[in-house]
Amino acid sequence: MSLREHIYSVLVVSSSESFISSMTEFLDSGSFFPVFTVRSVSEAKRKIQEATFDLIIINSPLPDDFGSKFATDVSAGNRSVILLMVRNEIYEGVYEKVTDYGVITLPKPVSKAVMTQVLRIMGAVRERLRSLEKKSMSLNEKMEEIRTVNRAKWLLIENLKMTEADAHRYIEKQAMDRCVTKTDVARGIISTYS
Repeated sequence: MSLREHIYSVLVVSSSESFISSMTEFLDSGSFFPVFTVRSVSEAKRKIQEATFDLIIINSPLPDDFGSKFATDVSAGNRSVILLMVRNEIYEGVYEKVTDYGVITLPKPVSKAVMTQVLRIMGAVRERLRSLEKKSMSLNEKMEEIRTVNRAKWLLIENLKMTEADAHRYIEKQAMDRCVTKTDVARGIISTYS
């Protein structure tokens, strides 16, 4: 278990003042900051354009939308963990519609103990997403490095009539001799011959 404390930014979307008040109690600990509240989907969309949120809690229905379409839209193009809270009577139907989009659904009313557990689960999911984002960035950086080095090799082949193996060795040797990365050497070659 990590001793590091995680802090999550939160957006609460609800038209109910009592829901906002009760959520503020749950989100009062040092683990949630900043916490923003909005009362409609249109306000939530504006807020999401201004800032990113780790957790988004949606209390349906909302005045300008039920909330499930908004939840799936945000989940598809966002790195936030989404919780959609719906009336118990319609929970099953809504759950089936949104679960494939990664939206967590919870029937209302909900006890404090369950809400605390759900917030912890949302935090765990956010940490998993954060880890995957880091791996994805690392992979993208590696792919960009490969593309840059390959482009430099082809420029050496075209301009200096090297073989691919010679071009590869040249870039590696230059990187070692100059104590720089192969990407830095490749960028220099590209700027010279492009």
